[in-house]
Amino acid sequence: MYRFFLKPLLFLFDPEKIHHFVFALVKFSHYFPGIGALNRLIYKTNHPELKKELFGLTFENPVGLAAGFDKNAKLFNQLGNFGFGFVEIGTVTPEPQPGNPKKRLFRLPEDEALINRMGFNNEGSKAIARRLVGNKGRIIVGGNIGKNTSTSDDFAAEDYVKNFRCLHEVVDYFVVNVSCPNVGSNAKINDKEFLIDLLNHLKSINKEYGVERPILLKIGPDRSNEQLDDVIDIVKVTNIEGVIATNTATDRSNLTTAKSQLDQIGNGGLSGKPLAERSTEVIRYLAEKSNKGFPIIGVGGIHSPEDAMEKLEAGADLIQVYTGFVYSGPGLIKKINKRIIRESNS
Repeated sequence: MYRFFLKPLLFLFDPEKIHHFVFALVKFSHYFPGIGALNRLIYKTNHPELKKELFGLTFENPVGLAAGFDKNAKLFNQLGNFGFGFVEIGTVTPEPQPGNPKKRLFRLPEDEALINRMGFNNEGSKAIARRLVGNKGRIIVGGNIGKNTSTSDDFAAEDYVKNFRCLHEVVDYFVVNVSCPNVGSNAKINDKEFLIDLLNHLKSINKEYGVERPILLKIGPDRSNEQLDDVIDIVKVTNIEGVIATNTATDRSNLTTAKSQLDQIGNGGLSGKPLAERSTEVIRYLAEKSNKGFPIIGVGGIHSPEDAMEKLEAGADLIQVYTGFVYSGPGLIKKINKRIIRESNS
């Protein structure tokens, strides 16, 4: 029903406006008794084969929602009712910021893709932390953290530290996002020595708390093999818990969408089907070159159970969807989990 009725209707309208409309609709509907239970009945899959123990956390299933959908942690519990094993909020910055000027989110239906240049629009870590207090452990929540756009590279590390301290008590794991193409230059925060210093500092802060939160590094798909080797070294030297591969891409080659339309859209990060092959390549390279030395969360172009299995077979321990959720609908999560169960029993 989603692909043939709801999606064509929703796609008639501006994507960012529709995002907020659907967001509000889901939240409002859950005020009615029984809606949450009904969604769980329809979309949730419970099976022992789906459970995954990773970096000290127990995931009910390996399919998560990637950062960017619930930026301000307003819908994480309701989204859990659609069958997700975990939800990643953010990207969060220390201070609130509006993000880039609109229009900043674009659909590429011919490619089953999105281009966004949102620019870390969010309400700031303090407001988001207050909202997350209400989680009460109902679903695993990851905190994706970045720096404010106005923060200079010289003070970037301080922004990550502020986020880390502010959210430490209310998230289950952290993602250090240094790969978003929509917030200016990333040259400084992608420097190997900078990342080693930053991650070591966060690890030392972690020890100040009663519970140490897992820390993962989110990387982009445009890295060369040499740069991926650096990522492996960074994980080994800092002893962080893992990597998320991959973020959105700047490369727009081999798209079906007309170049004139792409030129009209302008800059932004590409997500969806066109990333499937490259993100899988990055996952496989990291897994094989490190000899599965650390956990990997695979994301990028997962629109079907087959796409999900490719990521898992390449070496991903968990997976995340975002654009596939938009194009394939909420039924995608259950289909993926059913496929995982079937493969594990074959």
